[in-house]
Amino acid sequence: MESKNHTSVSEFVLLGISSQSHLQIPLFVLFLLIYSRTLLWNIVIFLTIWFSTSLHTPMYFFISSLSFLDICLSSSATPKMLADFLAKRKAISFLGCAFQVFFSCALGSTVNFLFAVMALDRYVAISNPLLYLSVMNHRACVLLVTSAYAAGFLHSLIETCITFRLSFCASNAIQHFVCDIPPLLELSCTDTTFNTLVLSIFGAIILIFSLLVIFISYGYIIATVLRINSTSGRKKAFSTCASHLTAVTLAYATVSYVYIWPSTSIDQKSVATVFYTMVIPMLNALIYSLRNKDIKAALRNIVYRKLFASVSSHCNQFNSLARLCF
Repeated sequence: MESKNHTSVSEFVLLGISSQSHLQIPLFVLFLLIYSRTLLWNIVIFLTIWFSTSLHTPMYFFISSLSFLDICLSSSATPKMLADFLAKRKAISFLGCAFQVFFSCALGSTVNFLFAVMALDRYVAISNPLLYLSVMNHRACVLLVTSAYAAGFLHSLIETCITFRLSFCASNAIQHFVCDIPPLLELSCTDTTFNTLVLSIFGAIILIFSLLVIFISYGYIIATVLRINSTSGRKKAFSTCASHLTAVTLAYATVSYVYIWPSTSIDQKSVATVFYTMVIPMLNALIYSLRNKDIKAALRNIVYRKLFASVSSHCNQFNSLARLCF
């Protein structure tokens, strides 16, 4: 007798964003540009923070962690999507699909928890500036980021396991450009009520928990800032939070749209997933780099230092050559 959770599907076919052949090359170029900028900007931020000792503070540690997560999140789906634009047959193996679901879900969940951690960091920095470095010491920062990863990957492990225990025997064509849980549930020929319930509950728990931490933190931040007598002081305090609030608003609006409301159509989810996995990681880098004077100053110092070292090296080589010749 055949097992209930047996699947006869060995691979899935990703139908992509558009089936129109004349749009494949333009879409490939568009998303290649977005992905390239996402990688470039986030790598620049990460390396700038890594190599600049002046940025070795808790706030920039969390920003560099976000940049790393954005690189990984975008890379979990985009390369396969780009390859499919140029491929005649857009197939992915069953195991490959499972890995893609796992890492996309894990990294996305971790980003949400990291946003909560970053809000908590801003609360400590503004409400208790004298104790900031002692409270947010290196050990505490590493523990908070590790906890975000642990929670995100645990959530993903549960979601991935219950999704791929389903039977996929009717069709293997996914109405999406990436393996994701909602379109996979549409393909299953077994009852997915439990999966849909778990997806909505976990999504709501992650969203509510993260937003609760963010709202409480910013509630205390606003109360603290309003007690500052100096207008410039209030402006400076709010400016340190503006980038984080912008990134949070973009991310949570999209996540809610994709995972909290199951009635949303697959086409709408595809557009939202493109925005979440590709556009938001690029915008995060743009938000934190353009609005942050410290990162821009550190980047200029690194460029000038490397340029000076290169010029100095070439001059020394020229002087050595001149002495040999003359």
